[in-house]
Amino acid sequence: MKKVVLLGDSIRQIGYGARVAELLKDEFTVWQPTDNCRFAQYTLRGLFDWQSDIEGSDIIHWNNGHWDLCELFGDGTFTPVERYVELMVRIAKLLKQRAKTVIFATTTPVLPQNPYNRNEVIAQFNAAVVPELEKLGVVINDLNTLLAADIPACIREDDMIHLTDAGIELAAAQVAACIRTEAEKLK
Repeated sequence: MKKVVLLGDSIRQIGYGARVAELLKDEFTVWQPTDNCRFAQYTLRGLFDWQSDIEGSDIIHWNNGHWDLCELFGDGTFTPVERYVELMVRIAKLLKQRAKTVIFATTTPVLPQNPYNRNEVIAQFNAAVVPELEKLGVVINDLNTLLAADIPACIREDDMIHLTDAGIELAAAQVAACIRTEAEKLK
């Protein structure tokens, strides 16, 4: 059985992660940290702690973004976009040393009234990081476009950022399909 690792912030942790594991359980061994991988620098640090769990992976599917691009204090994003890209490239290089295939999921949309995360900034961060990851051979799973097609149905109204049940199902189906497609290429 091929080994899959899922890394990512709460969009994975309380969102699509458990459902993806269910969808793939008969075909893959799936490991994911119980921890929220938060922002890029936290994930980078976590890679040290998770080394033995990640070792021998065939595919790593990962996302970071919402924590980095949030604007909590009115003075800009938590992580400047240039630093975000730098960290994400560093993470990608480390992941590529540990897995045959690395997949990056674009940062998902939020409800427009979210006071800390804005879709324009999400678009800016996705646009900055995707080409740099593609240069490294990272596969891109565009969850943003998928969920942006119906934000009210996919994003929870209570916190304006996390996935609804419908959003979880859509995202999980696309993540699982992306993993299956990439696994076929490894045969």
